[in-house]
Amino acid sequence: MEVCAYEKSSQESSDDTDGSHDGFRDNYFDVDYCDSEPTDVGSSRQKKSNRSLWVIECIDPNCSWRLRASKIVPESTKFVIRKYVGVHCCSLLNRNANHRQATYVVIGEQVAPQYVGVEKGPGPKGVQTFARTKPGAQISYYIAWRGRKHAHTLIRGSPEQSFHILPSYFHMLEKLNPGTVTRIEVDGESRFKYLFLAFGVAIRGFRYMMKVVGIDGTFLKGQYWGVLLVATAQDGNGQCYPLAWGIVDSENEDAWTWFLTQLKEVIGDMDEAHHGACAWHVAQNIKNKFKCADIMGSYWSAVNAYRCEDFAGYMTEISHRYPRVAEYLENKVGFEKWSRCHYPGLRYNITTTNMVESLNSMLVNARDFPYVALLDVIQEKMSKWWNDRRIIAMAITAPLTPSRESVFRPRFAQSNGRHTLQLNPVTYHIVHYCNILGEEILVFV
Repeated sequence: MEVCAYEKSSQESSDDTDGSHDGFRDNYFDVDYCDSEPTDVGSSRQKKSNRSLWVIECIDPNCSWRLRASKIVPESTKFVIRKYVGVHCCSLLNRNANHRQATYVVIGEQVAPQYVGVEKGPGPKGVQTFARTKPGAQISYYIAWRGRKHAHTLIRGSPEQSFHILPSYFHMLEKLNPGTVTRIEVDGESRFKYLFLAFGVAIRGFRYMMKVVGIDGTFLKGQYWGVLLVATAQDGNGQCYPLAWGIVDSENEDAWTWFLTQLKEVIGDMDEAHHGACAWHVAQNIKNKFKCADIMGSYWSAVNAYRCEDFAGYMTEISHRYPRVAEYLENKVGFEKWSRCHYPGLRYNITTTNMVESLNSMLVNARDFPYVALLDVIQEKMSKWWNDRRIIAMAITAPLTPSRESVFRPRFAQSNGRHTLQLNPVTYHIVHYCNILGEEILVFV
């Protein structure tokens, strides 16, 4: 809205009783030719505004400062000041508390150092508290939210900058991390579509991991959304071993096919791999579709059963109580997808995708970052993990990893004094001698 300064005529001056318009001349001045303008407008609040009238007053309701402007003529786009009381009768502290000059840009620049080296940093209310204590300004929640967003941009860059530098970023990753594999897929108009990243150290170490790969995706919350895909294995200490990362538009067949194709090129032949389902997600489907949470005990016993005879007993119990659930598990999902004893390969103790979910939760605060900033967080965390694990591994003197030692060492101690009795080529009985009332009794366990 363009505002023109109005110099009041003598007739209009005679109508003013507050004496606030002394010295006004008898003509109009366009804003381009004004030598001065009303002061302290930044300490004002808008009282009324429409297409033909604009009225503002001091932020202190008891103060007499005010300005009233209206159109020269109804058809004009120019406004003239009809009344202006330029003297404040309020406290200077009241006027300075509002701090209209404390824009989101200024606040963002001031609070930006608090986001360096951290993933989360203060939220909008934290920014409001910062503005009150440091610059001494009262700002709205909206200004604080925009200031926080501006601070993120200053520290982590904008999404547009992230897309622009992504090829260079991947080039430097490959150069400084030997064996690292990166891929960027674009559409027919050279716009970003997918990306893939596998660090060289993860690729080289996969040969020593348990050959079970968990995959899952989690939604990103940045300006351009997307889904973060993760493929992870498990090391001998039962810890997550991230293999590859990807960013795609959504969890659809084309995106997963592209990601798994890149993963196959990285870790080798997957033709003999077997597909398994996450037992926890299967359980959630059962509870949501059939409303039978009370059967979960039998279901998890069937999941973890090592012998098919035990599995059959648990499935019989499920089929007697909920036939539709048993039919769903056998025909819709398939025993070989979720049952340990029916799985055609070696699944070890991995029946869920918890190892992937833990990686997703690790990045919960970075999911709204631009892509390059998100990949920076991943690279930093992976470097720390691998270095910490290297230090632990160098200090190990036992034949097993720490987590396995903590399980097998007590069991080995409990097995002292026991002997095995072979019954046939595949069956053994554990022989245990108990001292009862002074007599050694042979007990078959």
